[in-house]
Amino acid sequence: MTTPNANASTTLRRSDPYVVDGTQIQEPPTSLGGRFRFLGPGMITSAAVVGSGELLTATALGAQAGFMLFWLVFVSTFVKVWVQIELARWTISTGRVAISGYDDVPPRLGKRGWMAWLVLLMFLQFLTSQAGVISAAAFAFSTLFPIGGEPYSLLSIGSWVAILASIAILIHLANKYTIVERVSTVLVFAVTAFAVTMVFLIQGTEFAWSGADIAEGFQFQVAVGAVGIALAMFGLTGVGAGEMTAYTYWCVEKGYAAWTGPKDASAGWERRARGWISVMKVDAWVSWVIYTISTAAFYMLGAAVLHPQGIVPEGTEVMTTLSGTFEAGIGAWGATIFLLGAGLALFKTIIANVPSLGRQIGNTLSLFGAFDWFNQNQRDRWMRWIMVILPIVWGLFGTIVSSPLPLVLFAGVLNAIFLIGVAIATVYLSRTQTDKRVKDGKATTVMLIVSALSITAVGVIGLVNTF
Repeated sequence: MTTPNANASTTLRRSDPYVVDGTQIQEPPTSLGGRFRFLGPGMITSAAVVGSGELLTATALGAQAGFMLFWLVFVSTFVKVWVQIELARWTISTGRVAISGYDDVPPRLGKRGWMAWLVLLMFLQFLTSQAGVISAAAFAFSTLFPIGGEPYSLLSIGSWVAILASIAILIHLANKYTIVERVSTVLVFAVTAFAVTMVFLIQGTEFAWSGADIAEGFQFQVAVGAVGIALAMFGLTGVGAGEMTAYTYWCVEKGYAAWTGPKDASAGWERRARGWISVMKVDAWVSWVIYTISTAAFYMLGAAVLHPQGIVPEGTEVMTTLSGTFEAGIGAWGATIFLLGAGLALFKTIIANVPSLGRQIGNTLSLFGAFDWFNQNQRDRWMRWIMVILPIVWGLFGTIVSSPLPLVLFAGVLNAIFLIGVAIATVYLSRTQTDKRVKDGKATTVMLIVSALSITAVGVIGLVNTF
């Protein structure tokens, strides 16, 4: 048995983190500073969260509601973390990842659980959502650096999509956790700094915000007619079902489960499990702080700049509208900085989601017999191919299909069901499979139930609105 050290991640990489056999056991850090040295999965989660949902959606919601719903940014992101943490607690306790656990949730449809079939259908949602993100990122970069003369031509947008897809493939071709973590960490801090900078840059324009605006945003009120916007904000900000699911894979690949070791009745296992779960909780809450700051910053841009003008842009119009405002208020350099940051924020989502969704897709295919998930060579080979194919398919779809409305609507239905499914599955797995020795007190259980019920309610309302 070894003690935590700075080379722990390097040691882990020589073994298969998905095989918890006791050969990689390590004692967890006991101090807060020691725990900070083992953070990482949350940075990947933050990279996936702070992208299209925040840059495009949170800004548009701010444009609709103004500062009135600013408080909801913090509430919506806070409430969802409890399901994320409990699902990760189950992972560390059992050594398993989310998709395999979902397959245990009754009822079964044939040989597989109903959630396994749902994740198979979610491939369509992954396609439409990420195609939109990569094409939006290409839109931002093409606006600044058009290829062929016309920034919004098929040639320029398509060329930028190809460039971004190629970069994503090259980054992930090695299929190494450490690369994903380091790249995500750098991009997360860069985009967070960008978002906060933009909020303070508007102080030099006619759209400057004040302390009174912030105070208004924390009156915890929802005006008549704004309920729909509030529900949309809760569903679209913070961690979603895909990020919660992916988080379990990153906790395993970081080493939390393997360092804990296979579950037994010993006090040593309980001590290690509680210790690494404590590290995971710090990791989850640090990432919450980071992506909440970014989300709040983008919301403020919409509330301060667009809402007073009565402008509620959709999709990529958010970028062109805000860049025009910065250009008019502080000069062309302000618009350039905004578009560069916006493109980077969107592309960061692709960088995080290629491996995140790739693992979910690969694990699901393995459940249906495509390959043996616990054969490291087979898994690595499948992962590499999947992470090559995904950005290419997303890029082609985003470039060629300009208005895939029926697919988008269907994907929205699937996403709402997936949110409900993840909430139900997490509660089920926590009650039936998570070792009771590593659970927290009643307050945590209450927050888990509140979180799961809130996510389920929003998912149900989303389904009702769709139909």
